[in-house]
Amino acid sequence: MDEAAKQKLDIIFGRRSIRVYRPGEIPPEMIRTLLEAAMAAPSAVAKDPWRFIVVRDRDRLREIAAGLPNGRMLADAAAGIVVCGDQEKAHDRQLSYLLQDCSAAIENLLLAAHALGLGACWLGVHPREQRVERLRKLLHIPGHVIPVSCIALGWPGETKEPRTRYNEDYVFHETWGGKLPA
Repeated sequence: MDEAAKQKLDIIFGRRSIRVYRPGEIPPEMIRTLLEAAMAAPSAVAKDPWRFIVVRDRDRLREIAAGLPNGRMLADAAAGIVVCGDQEKAHDRQLSYLLQDCSAAIENLLLAAHALGLGACWLGVHPREQRVERLRKLLHIPGHVIPVSCIALGWPGETKEPRTRYNEDYVFHETWGGKLPA
């Protein structure tokens, strides 16, 4: 692989879950860029069921963090983005399409955050009903809209080495269990 291609892929391999943040606000135009990147994701039949709630209020971030067992870092983040899916807008109103579309948007958002020098961490909400209901109440989310995840965002207070978790045992060729000839 040539160096130019490798440099482009560094954004993917360098993206890591950052859970420690330095103080500092994220400018509104940077948040907009993250949302534009998220909405550049593919979606089934271009239905774009994703919806985003940007949370900057410190008390609200703490409340959200308190309901996410692995989300304590959200309390110290500069912002959080709650990624939701509108089931009425999803292709055939199918939950699976909604989750796939929102997941694609989330990954775009995470890659964009890394490209902009921000730290981010994906925090799962759905399918944990207790988390879903807590966020619905805290953020006044209507019943047909499903909070899928929260993204903690901030200026990185930790550094992690780029990596891949590639495992040859997870790759099959032509059929399930098929291996490349020796």
